[in-house]
Amino acid sequence: MLDRNKRILIVGLGLMGGSYAMALSRQGYSVSAITLNRSDIDYALERRMIVSGSTEPDPTLIGAADIIVFALYPTVFVEWIKAHQGLFRPGTLITDVTGVKSSVVEQVQSILRDDVEYIAAHPMAGRERSGVEYSDDGVFRGANYIVTPTEKNTREAIDACCELGRVLGFSRISELSPAEHDEMIAFLSQLTHCIAVTLMTCNEREGLEKYTGDSFRDLTRISKINDVMWSELFLLNRDALLRQMDSFAEEFARFRGYLESGDREAMQKVMRDAGARRALFDKK
Repeated sequence: MLDRNKRILIVGLGLMGGSYAMALSRQGYSVSAITLNRSDIDYALERRMIVSGSTEPDPTLIGAADIIVFALYPTVFVEWIKAHQGLFRPGTLITDVTGVKSSVVEQVQSILRDDVEYIAAHPMAGRERSGVEYSDDGVFRGANYIVTPTEKNTREAIDACCELGRVLGFSRISELSPAEHDEMIAFLSQLTHCIAVTLMTCNEREGLEKYTGDSFRDLTRISKINDVMWSELFLLNRDALLRQMDSFAEEFARFRGYLESGDREAMQKVMRDAGARRALFDKK
């Protein structure tokens, strides 16, 4: 168990940062936060998600932290490290929730002080809404948590990051290299968001919401997207995402060909194969 005497600072108190704060506070950890809006600090204080907070990079809060979790957009995260890493206490462990890894991990580890260690992680959980008021640590239960170490990381830091995932309530903790993570996430997350978004925009007939069933609602749920964050994630992982988009387009064209030619047997085989594979993804 991660030592409950560890003081944890969350930088960025939105949906994910707030959910981290909620989960860790429930487990008895002392959690503080730095975020832009005073109203978000007040919201978290009122609900005992944090014990203290600031809208500025407070040297006291930063210097007191044993673990700092960055829940910021990737580019903002990198710039924050450049500007404020001088406030870290020697021996501080920092981690993140960033949805892309290769470019971010390389940049941060290349500029970070030698007496501070950054071990990247990606909680595979969330909601379609943004903001601390939608925080919900229940999204971590049954979900996956990926740690992405490099040769610059110590085994001690990797283990601590994995233990953080267990404390948060994640069911499966995995380790991937940053490059492996980005290729995987391009398919499992980014491509699915691209499909949901374009499905919502490919037919603009009015009134369709009056006739839809649950299948369409379920498939397009994630199209209610944070456009600022997701466009940044797509661009930072552009090459991997383009490969997955091309692969999907080829498979869709193949299935379309079966329909066009009337090949029912081929269509049924694809459907059976899809159903069998989908069963592997059901939460246990």
